[in-house]
Amino acid sequence: MSPNAHITSHRKPRRPATQSWVVRTGVAGGVLSTLAVAGTASATTAEKPTEATMEMPAFNAALSTSIAQSAVATQQTAVDYQVRAQVEEAVDQAKADAKKAKEEAERKAEAERKAQEKREADEARASRTSERGSLGTKATSASGSSSSSSSAATGSSSALVSFLRAQLGKAYVMGATGSSSYDCSGLVMAAYSQIGIDLPRVSQDQSTAGTQVSTSNLQVGDILYWGAAGSAYHVAVYVGGGKFIGAQNPSTGIVERDMSYSPPTGAVRVM
Repeated sequence: MSPNAHITSHRKPRRPATQSWVVRTGVAGGVLSTLAVAGTASATTAEKPTEATMEMPAFNAALSTSIAQSAVATQQTAVDYQVRAQVEEAVDQAKADAKKAKEEAERKAEAERKAQEKREADEARASRTSERGSLGTKATSASGSSSSSSSAATGSSSALVSFLRAQLGKAYVMGATGSSSYDCSGLVMAAYSQIGIDLPRVSQDQSTAGTQVSTSNLQVGDILYWGAAGSAYHVAVYVGGGKFIGAQNPSTGIVERDMSYSPPTGAVRVM
């Protein structure tokens, strides 16, 4: 065989360039189609959250309404609490004002009472001073009297006892000086005024109005007293025969009693 003889080639025949371009174009188109489909799917998937987002305004409106209602309720509660607090504060203030007014009224009443007591004490002190001066003058005159004066004294004692017995059974009233009721010193003062002798008003002063005498050596008309001289709490008049007449208490009134009924502490003689 000739070296130049034609040997059949085993290579595949070349495709035309046009065919290759078509193939490549088809492949590219397929890829693009696939991407387009995938993009469409992705777009569809991406749109779903948008649909969910469209429901949010309705949820937010309901929540806003609930929050608003809660805020109103809270505000109303706060107002109610404030009103209640104001009412309680007003009540407490009213109680405090009433207590203060009561204390002030009590303070004024106490001050007035003390002032009244002081006025009465001053008046009583002035009255006792005047009565003591008068009694001292009468006692001085009596001490210089003669035997005729003794006879007059006897007559005075009789008048004194007669007046006292005329008062038996009348009422005992604290502070009274006659004529329907007496207290103890009021009766003694009234009895002595019948014979022209002025005595102090109260028992304490009457117990030191004259000369102190022993209760074992009494004369008709002597003033008996119970308690210490100068601070006696009760007085009566000795009427003889071991008896005295006095305004005892609200239960018994003016009575005549034996000395043994209630022995006196002491006695004074003023006539």
